[in-house]
Amino acid sequence: MRLMTFIHDGVTQAGVRCENAVIPLSRLSPDLPDDLKSLLQQGLLADTRSALDEFTGEGVPLEEIQYEVLIPQPGKFACIGRNYAAHAAEGGADVPTFPEVFFRGATSLLPHQGAIIRPQCSEMLDFEGEIAFVIGKRCRHASEENALEFVAGYSLFHDATLRDYQKASSQWTVGKNFDGTGAFGPELVTADELPDGAAGLILTTHLNGELMQEGNTDHLIFSVRRLIAILSEAMTLEPGDVVSTGTPSGVGFARTPPVWLKPGDIVDIEVPGIGKLSNTVEEESV
Repeated sequence: MRLMTFIHDGVTQAGVRCENAVIPLSRLSPDLPDDLKSLLQQGLLADTRSALDEFTGEGVPLEEIQYEVLIPQPGKFACIGRNYAAHAAEGGADVPTFPEVFFRGATSLLPHQGAIIRPQCSEMLDFEGEIAFVIGKRCRHASEENALEFVAGYSLFHDATLRDYQKASSQWTVGKNFDGTGAFGPELVTADELPDGAAGLILTTHLNGELMQEGNTDHLIFSVRRLIAILSEAMTLEPGDVVSTGTPSGVGFARTPPVWLKPGDIVDIEVPGIGKLSNTVEEESV
């Protein structure tokens, strides 16, 4: 299934995308909640699939909806830095021996087709295309062997970063949390539709049509399995929590001259089987 969060007639709700339409969960069954986080917390993915199999009505055409952040208020949104060796190298860093974990706040998130905001205080806005996974079941002390049992599905994330603010401190939090810099979506593709652990998937980032990044998830330093095992040693992963797995090489700061995002740019992050996350860039207005 391909689940999404959207706005229609002024109402934010969740649904299942089928070809060029989305079927609101409320149309599938009155027993389903109207948001993805609650759907996962209540363990209703299987019920949603069953209701979809029996559904004979019509959905809402995609051209009539506005995309919303896939999970607008995740309990945790963890990001993994330098998880591709080539990306670590282009930044002059050694290959990590333990995941470099930081967190994203909800106000930094924006949806597919939304505008990434370049703030007034910096022009060093960089692109980072990533694959993210969403937790579907409560998880603590998982093993690598059973880790994938806790994954509801996969999506795309754009970890746009203010490099000067990131590098101003040993902690990356500020540079990674400017409002409107983390695009997330457009859909949650359930794990059964993809290879185990999202293995062997090709991620590309295009800037104004030009290929900037290309990476294969087989080259992740810490796989999805390993990340879940390590993170769940420290914290309880809960339904609706998100983990973004890191970006491949080719980012803007490592180029000569550097390539920074500017107003009017269009960034497309794509993974076959998951979809395409597209966003424009706008200047902050205060």
